Amino acid sequence: MLRLIRTEQQYENTLARIYELMQIDLQPDSEESDELEILSMLVKKYEDEHYPVPEPSPIEAIKHRMEQLNISDAELSEILGARSRKSEILSGKRKLSLSMIRALKERLNISADILIQLY
Repeated sequence: MLRLIRTEQQYENTLARIYELMQIDLQPDSEESDELEILSMLVKKYEDEHYPVPEPSPIEAIKHRMEQLNISDAELSEILGARSRKSEILSGKRKLSLSMIRALKERLNISADILIQLY
C-alpha cells in the first residue's frame, strides 16, 4: 500500500524499493512501472521538505551556465554589453540591470527568479 513518507525509516525503505524496481526490465503501463513513478514522486516530496537545495546566487548560476554551454568571457561580455561590466558583475562589484537579466535569461536560459535574487 502506497503512503506518504513521514519518517527517515520510511524514506530509506522507499529508496530500497525504488532500487529493486529499477533492477527489473519494467514494461510501460505495468503495475511496477506505476509503482516506481508514484514512489519517485513521494520521495521527491519528502526530499523537497527535508533536504531543500538552496537556489544558486546569480553569479554562481552565470558561471555554471557559462561552463555548461562553453561560453567564453568575450561572449558573456557581449551578452552583458561591455567587457568591464562582465568583470564587475562576476566579482560582485556591480549588480545586474534589468536589461542584463533579460539578456541572460534569453541567451543562457537562466531563470529570472535566480537572477533577481539579492547577492
